[in-house]
Amino acid sequence: MKYKRKLYDADKINDFRELVKRYSDKYSDEIAFEYKENPSSESHIKITYSQFASDIKSLGTALINTGLSKKKVAIISPNRYEWCVSYLAITTSDMVVVPLDRALPDNEIEDLIVRSKAQAVIFDKKYTEVFSKLAKEKKSNLSQYICMDNIDEFTTYSSLIQKGHSLLVNGDTKYDNVVIDNKKMSIMLFTSGTTSISKAVALSQSNICEDIYALAQMTDIRKDDTFLSFLPLHHTFESTCTFLYGTFSGITVAFCDGLKYVQKNLAEFKVTGFVCVPLMLEIMYKKIKKGIEEQGKTKLVATMSKISNGLLKMGIDIRRKVFKQILDNLGGKLRILIAGGAAMSKDAIQGFLDLGINLLQGYGLTETSPVVAGENDKCKRCGSVGFPLPGINVKIDNPDKDGIGEIAVQAPTVMLEYVDNPEATNEVLKDNWFYTGDLGYFDKDGFLFITGRKKDVIVLKNGKNIFPEEIEILINKLPYVSESIVFGRPLEDGDYKICAKIVYNREVINEMFPNISKEDLYKKVWDDIKENVNHKMPAYKYIREIILTDTPLIKTTTQKVKRHEELKLILEGN
Repeated sequence: MKYKRKLYDADKINDFRELVKRYSDKYSDEIAFEYKENPSSESHIKITYSQFASDIKSLGTALINTGLSKKKVAIISPNRYEWCVSYLAITTSDMVVVPLDRALPDNEIEDLIVRSKAQAVIFDKKYTEVFSKLAKEKKSNLSQYICMDNIDEFTTYSSLIQKGHSLLVNGDTKYDNVVIDNKKMSIMLFTSGTTSISKAVALSQSNICEDIYALAQMTDIRKDDTFLSFLPLHHTFESTCTFLYGTFSGITVAFCDGLKYVQKNLAEFKVTGFVCVPLMLEIMYKKIKKGIEEQGKTKLVATMSKISNGLLKMGIDIRRKVFKQILDNLGGKLRILIAGGAAMSKDAIQGFLDLGINLLQGYGLTETSPVVAGENDKCKRCGSVGFPLPGINVKIDNPDKDGIGEIAVQAPTVMLEYVDNPEATNEVLKDNWFYTGDLGYFDKDGFLFITGRKKDVIVLKNGKNIFPEEIEILINKLPYVSESIVFGRPLEDGDYKICAKIVYNREVINEMFPNISKEDLYKKVWDDIKENVNHKMPAYKYIREIILTDTPLIKTTTQKVKRHEELKLILEGN
């Protein structure tokens, strides 16, 4: 492989059982997790790797003894220790884990529970209402409701830990006797989208363990590192990179108290790194830059950056000494940042590197477990997403004259299928290649660059993906709407404002609202969008602007909307 000299030696695991065994054998007395009961608390709760492994085995034993073997178990909560124990207890007990997005509205949680056919759910107390409703209505396959907190209405997580521990003390060996098939589905993940069109990705333990092995060869993560966890754990980026690969490496995972406490948490947890989306890093960089300007040190910092970068080329690194004051404002220990999910400005990338913080960019998808390509500290190129991870083949399909084409991936990390959706599976899995729908190219040195989406996904700066079709489905349910198109209007900061062009049926409007003025019609439609569309979705998908017309959208002869032509008209102001 071209980058063989740029890789680290690494151990390999085949399944999550081997991962949990590694906790006890290799890191027993090290701290696996650190967190606080609440943001104002002064005391920290610390969990050792031996305790973590013990809790996993206890919960797994209890779940097996409640009849959940080979069943699906959903989990939903903010990032917390009990989520991590539940994830590994489920998967090491030959059950399928179904991580759900903690930001989903109640109706989507209900629909995904039904679609997943989960027989049990482990949840945070904030979801008490939705699961109380599901228990009463009995519309799902759920037979067991396990609350991570002590709520009288449900079986509690703590009681199951105690039950499992008691069973183990009395000689129960069911957990030890479980045989893991690392090639079958062990994780079912729903892609972002409304329940009507979201797809359920089937991943095996082998898929994720192969990605962990590849990541371990790419990055220098150490057991004395502490990573701050704030991206949602249900997402493969955070789950694989921070939680699973992080604990594989023996790090301490510190749970963030909330985004507004990040800077405080960096200092009090002595954070050395974290995984994030570019938006957060750009916000951090702007604050750093503003602080430098307010102190009148812009020229000084620029000069020292040139000097330190010059010395760096000679093998002398003085960055962390020169910029100690700035680094102290970030907790003083921060050394590595891993970013992915959206584009990032080159100024911010270089800004962190100038300070002596190793910023690594990567690329991946849920369907690839997720990381496909990335930079490492030995090999990087500003603006690229690095190079394909070891064991992962990437090709550019049908490249144009500039070498840009669809990115396709062939690797042991590629998903098994979209569950119960052979048509969608066959669209992306062809001849043992996974076609990502993303466009990109390789430069002459083999660095991968992403240029955009082949399809029409709107990618926000915070890394969230928005599928226009899912929102259009909701808009089109309004009785007076003939059709609609949802798009992202580019903003100056590189993000997008979600907008909708709505074609109304004039006859229906006249019938429903006789003699209504244009101003009142606009207000009526806008109120309906807020009530019947926005309130049924997470806030980042909210429509922020609408265009009303009775002119049909531009279509092909088969009545498919010519989206790009419509967007050109809209963005040109026609």
